[in-house]
Amino acid sequence: MYRQTTHGIEVTARPEFLEDESAPEKSRWFWAYTIIIANHSERTVQLESRFWRITNAAGKVEEISGPGVIGEQPILTPGDSFQYTSGCPLDTESGTMFGHYIMRLADGNSLVVKIPPFSLDLPSKKRTLN
Repeated sequence: MYRQTTHGIEVTARPEFLEDESAPEKSRWFWAYTIIIANHSERTVQLESRFWRITNAAGKVEEISGPGVIGEQPILTPGDSFQYTSGCPLDTESGTMFGHYIMRLADGNSLVVKIPPFSLDLPSKKRTLN
C-alpha cells in the first residue's frame, strides 16, 4: 500500500495486477487500483476533480483529468472516508501512477490533495517504487 497525507486528507492506493484482464501476447497488461480517501482534517471537503500521470516502462506518459472519480464527487465531513476501485491498462508490463485531487471547501476555496506515487508491477517482478 502507498499513503500520502495533504492538508489532513489521507490518500491510500493499493494496486493489483489482473491477470485475467491482461493479454501479454497483445501487449496489454491491466491493473485495478483501490483508493481510500480519509478526511482527518476539521473541514468538510468535496472531491471536485482528479488528475493522473501514468508512465509505462518505456517512459511513455499519459495524463488524465476530469470531474470526480467513477462518476461521483463525494463529500467527506471530518472523519469520513470514501473508497473506490478503478483500472489502468498499459502496453508494457510495468509502470507508475501518481496524481492529485482538487477538493472544494465549503467557503468556495479549493485544496490540492496529492495521490501517492505507486507502481504497477507484475507479482513476479521487483517493485519499481518503494
